[in-house]
Order: sequence, then structure tokens, then C-alpha cells
Amino acid sequence: MGFLKPHTERIYALLRIMSGFMFTLHGTQKLFGLFGGVPAGAPAFIVYGAGGIEFVGGVLILLGLFASPAAFISSGTMAVAYFMGHVIPAQWNILPIVNKGELAALYCFVFLYIAAHGSGIWSVDAARRGAKS
Repeated sequence: MGFLKPHTERIYALLRIMSGFMFTLHGTQKLFGLFGGVPAGAPAFIVYGAGGIEFVGGVLILLGLFASPAAFISSGTMAVAYFMGHVIPAQWNILPIVNKGELAALYCFVFLYIAAHGSGIWSVDAARRGAKS
């Protein structure tokens, strides 16, 4: 059943764009205090380090500009966030459904896929190469 096979690249582009957009919102939340902000007393490395990677990485992934390296760094950031923010506080319980780390784990693997696949169509990188959509 491959009825979506002709649309694979367009669907991938939508995955990249929407993942980058949502990741950017997380960075916006941390850096600019929008959408509920971050809890008072959050460590600076979370607010500025992770927030900066989420914002800049999200924008680059969204636009498809250097998406592979941006997604690779973002994937690593989410792996660290998963363990520091979910596994360790849950007494080393690695199950995402138990430690509430589903979003970090999912971002980690989606960004790892984007890092391997590249920017694809509908991207600044494709436009710079002169590729047609």
C-alpha cells in the first residue's frame, strides 16, 4: 500500500518544517518568556544554552538552511534533556511514558533522521543548489 509514496519528499519537507517550527517555539518560550515562559529559578544553561539551541536550531531546520548540522546538534541536545530532565529525576526510569520524556525522546529521533536525510525540498539549501521542487 504505497499510495503516499509519490509524495514522500513533500511529506518529509512538512515534517522538517513543522518540527523546526515547534522546536523554535520551545526556544522562544525559554529565551523570551513567551507561551508561559520557564519556571522561576531555572538554571541559566537551560534557559540560554538549550533555549538558544532550540531557537536557532529550530529556525535553521524550519528553513532548511544547514538543516543536517542543526538537526544533529538539536538531536544531541534533546538526548541530554531526556536524561537530565526525565531519566535522572525519575530515579533512572528510562521509559518515556513513565518519566514524561516522550517529547524529548521523539524530538531526539526526529532530528537524528533529519540530520541523516538533509534539508530536502522546500528548503533554502535546495534553492541555493538550484534544485527544483
